[in-house]
Amino acid sequence: MESTSGSRISARTLLSLAGELRDDSAAYEALAERIRLLIVDGRIPVGTRLPSERELAVQSGRSRTTIVAAYQSLRDSGHVLSRQGSGSRVTLPRLGRQDYRPSGEGENFGVDFARAVPPPVEGLAEIIADASSSMPLALAAPGFDLLGTLSLRSAIADRYAARGLPTTADQIIVTMGAQHAISLTAHTLLTRSDVVLVESPTYPHAYEAMRRAGARLIATPVTTGGWEIDHLVETIERMRPALAYLIPDFHNPTGASMRPEDRVRVTEAARAAGTILVVDETTADLSIDRPWDDGPFARHARGASPFSGSGVVTVGSLSKAAWAGLRIGWIRADAALIRRFVQARPAGDLGTPQIEQLLAERIVRALPELLPRRREQMRRHRDALHEALSLHLPEWQVPLPDGGLSMWVHLAQSASSAMTSLSEARGLALVAGPKFSIDGSLERFLRVPFTAPIADLEAGTRMLADAWAQLSARDVRSMADTRLPEMV
Repeated sequence: MESTSGSRISARTLLSLAGELRDDSAAYEALAERIRLLIVDGRIPVGTRLPSERELAVQSGRSRTTIVAAYQSLRDSGHVLSRQGSGSRVTLPRLGRQDYRPSGEGENFGVDFARAVPPPVEGLAEIIADASSSMPLALAAPGFDLLGTLSLRSAIADRYAARGLPTTADQIIVTMGAQHAISLTAHTLLTRSDVVLVESPTYPHAYEAMRRAGARLIATPVTTGGWEIDHLVETIERMRPALAYLIPDFHNPTGASMRPEDRVRVTEAARAAGTILVVDETTADLSIDRPWDDGPFARHARGASPFSGSGVVTVGSLSKAAWAGLRIGWIRADAALIRRFVQARPAGDLGTPQIEQLLAERIVRALPELLPRRREQMRRHRDALHEALSLHLPEWQVPLPDGGLSMWVHLAQSASSAMTSLSEARGLALVAGPKFSIDGSLERFLRVPFTAPIADLEAGTRMLADAWAQLSARDVRSMADTRLPEMV
């Protein structure tokens, strides 16, 4: 496995993650196994430099012989690579070929747990019907539109302002969905071999867009409990990445939300390092019962302009809040950056369709009324899935996220790819945990969306339980996932 991270973990941090060690002759085995699990789960990203044997011995109060034996065990299992002069770095063993490419068209599944695509929000049909009489107005507009209509950009800007981030229409470009916005950002702002920081796990199509633009990716860990903020800030300060891609609200896939005080630390570190923060807020409107709302992330960043948000590129979309079939997204950034996006856009597309923009303006203006309906809709689905998983798979660690569209489930063993293969044979579409990492880790996790109809959530959970029961009697190491369904 290629080493892509240049960060270092301190002995103190490593020991806090590993937990208390026992006092016996096998202490080195316990330490090695705990570090191994942290690597496999993505808590210590591939490429991270471990503390020296001497430093770890001093900090832990163990003999250097114990630490040397633990590191040797990690080298023997393929989880650490040591080189003279460069220390010991985290890697992953090659356990056989694993292909995580999406399957082609024609795959038919009885239940879809691969795509986190919610149903249309309640009340959307009425907005579409009411807007139909205005659709002929689109004929008076230009045939293509690189920037977006002024009325839609103003509606989006007004919503940012209402949530505490002063914004004008010239700070908005309308795109064909959030993925288009991410890709446009990557290809406009990155040059080949630029370093880009991403979370692990993260939204796969985002890091794919960064890689396609020629970026060299490094990772910082996220769990259902949140970010390792010290690691994130230290990595920004040390590596000075060109971009850092973050999902701070109802993170996809963990469901975590970054605390307001941590957002301040991240923006300050990025400003000092010259790093542009690409903040994906496509899930920011999907609170179910989070007791706080910090507003747009970019409000913590202030630059030379009279508006806050300098140095932050914010990506938004209507696909999660309203309907995935409406391919409308946007980028909010400094006006100078928006002009660069407009200049770069014709190489990929010639603009956003007019009819969709007419409809999108009405939906954006109606979001204060629509979002409570979405919240209640997703509450019912979340609670149904949590109850079903807890009942049928009690050995799994099933979180109860306070927003978003999915659960980041912690399995009882490293069997995510094996579960994907077994579930596929039963008609259940899944995406293995490693798809959400840049280094092939996270085999102990599955993303399980709660966006399907409630009857499908219950049926899919029974399929998962059946596959898990079969898996428990098999050697999971012999199973390799060869096909994956389309994932969103």
